[in-house]
Formats: sequence, structure tokens, C-alpha cells
Amino acid sequence: MKIAIIGTGRVGSTLAYCLVLKQLCDHLVIAGRTSKKAQGDALDLQHTLAFCPRPMRIEACTNGEVKDCDIVVITASTPMDAKMSDRLELGLKNVALFRELIPVLSGNNPDALFVILSNPVEVLTYAVVKLTGLPPHRVMGVGTLVDSARYRFLLSKELLIHPDDLRTYVLGEHGPHQFPVLGNAQAGGELIGDTPYHRQLFDQVIAAGFEVYHLKGYTNHAIATAASMVLESILLDENRTMPLAIRFDDWMGITDNCLNIPVVVGRSGVIRTLQPELNEHERQDLLAASSAVKNALGALLPDMLGKPT
Repeated sequence: MKIAIIGTGRVGSTLAYCLVLKQLCDHLVIAGRTSKKAQGDALDLQHTLAFCPRPMRIEACTNGEVKDCDIVVITASTPMDAKMSDRLELGLKNVALFRELIPVLSGNNPDALFVILSNPVEVLTYAVVKLTGLPPHRVMGVGTLVDSARYRFLLSKELLIHPDDLRTYVLGEHGPHQFPVLGNAQAGGELIGDTPYHRQLFDQVIAAGFEVYHLKGYTNHAIATAASMVLESILLDENRTMPLAIRFDDWMGITDNCLNIPVVVGRSGVIRTLQPELNEHERQDLLAASSAVKNALGALLPDMLGKPT
């Protein structure tokens, strides 16, 4: 199994480290616009293999030299402003970056699944589907999977239950229009409850990414670990459920959009989408998220929105 990570920033570097520690592939490629930093990461990780149970081929190259991969993970992004407060602020420059990058990558890796970590993740996931012509199940964005983890962490402290035993998802936009599905959230079959306190607790989730960003200048550990979970589900064909950004024609009455929704992930990518029962509050949140993302798509991808792939 051959995986390429496109982007040599902190997220790409951390994800590469996760993949080496978990021994998730046989061949790992680290790529950037130039190969110098990628070579440094590759060499450092080659040294790490001495502490791992089995060998792995690790190499570095430029983006245009990435070929014949099973999975292409894109973490590449334009630099973020220190005062950035909305992921959409990266939209114009990252869309331009993807218009340049994606046709080359898809041409050189025709059988690959694409996993998108760059922001705004919904817009860029939609763009990759349109730029490549790939079926949507082969392109997935890692967005509210990490927000779901943040919420489970907060709920776990209140409920004194391990976060992985809490069954609740954050859906919608990986941004201000994300929302928790609390109406049927549960642990051990017992409902967690859609309470004012749990709604208030969720406010911390919306701000969590930028809290980390403003404290240390970047986020890397949680998003890289979330991405490694997606890759593990693909590589081991686990058919795990998780919320990911997926472009769809129609989902629960919403058409031609890309939102973070519950999906099942296995070797071929997204095996199927799920349709959770939403209460009235959550249905309104879903419509608000849909409208916000659709507006962003119209502003940033006017030549792609509504056009057939």
C-alpha cells in the first residue's frame, strides 16, 4: 500500500509520524512544492524505523513526482494569518493552489483515493471532485471528525465515560456552522440528553481549533490523528462510521453540496452515507450549514457549482 502526503507543514509532518508509528503502509511518500523539507522529514522518519516492528519504504519528492499511489492525502495550504478567525479566509488562495495541484496529482495517480485536510475543507473537497472527475466516494475531507473528538472529550469529563464510548457526532461545516447531533446521542444505550448545558458546552468546540491556533500558532496533533483514523479504516477495510466532508447530489433533501455527514469508510472509500434522525433544532442547524457552505461554493467555485462532473 502506497500513501503520499502532499504538504510539508506541521500537519503533514505529524501525519507522516502517525503513519510510521502505526505501521499503516508499506510505502510512504512525503511531497512538497520543493523536495528539501520533504527530504528532511523522510530522513528523520527513516531513522525512526529503527524503533518500529517492521520496515517501511519512506521517500521524498516534489508534488509533480508523486505517482501510482493508492491514497493521496493533501495537507498543502497557503500560509495562515496570525489573526485568522475563519477558515474561509484561506479560500481564495487555496482554491487557486488546488486548481494548479489537483490535475497533476489525479493524472499521475488515477486509481487513488483522495483525503483532504486543507481548509476550507468542504469547498476544497467539492473542488477536488470537480477537478478530477472522480466519483464522490473516492474523495473525502477530514473536518468535523476532529470537532466530534473535541466534543466527546468535553462530554467525557462531565459524564466520566471514555470519549470513545460516547456516540455523538458533530456535522455540517467545519467552522461556525457546525452542530452536534444530541437528540439521539448516547453512551451504553443511555441517552446523553439535548440539554442547555450540553449546548453551552458545545460552544467551546466551535472555538477550540482557533484557541489552539492562537496559543501555539498552528494545530497539528488532533487533525493528524483524525486523518490517520480515516486512513486506517481504508487500509484495513474496517467499515467504520465517522463524519467526513463528502460531495453529494442529494442527502436528506439537500442537493449539490458538500457537508460533513455520517459515512461508512472502507477500502474503496465511502461505502455509504447514513441518515441520522434529527430533532427540529438540528434540522434547522443542518439547513443553516447547508446554506453557508453553498454560499461559499458559489463565491469560491462559481465555474464548478451546479456543473456536471
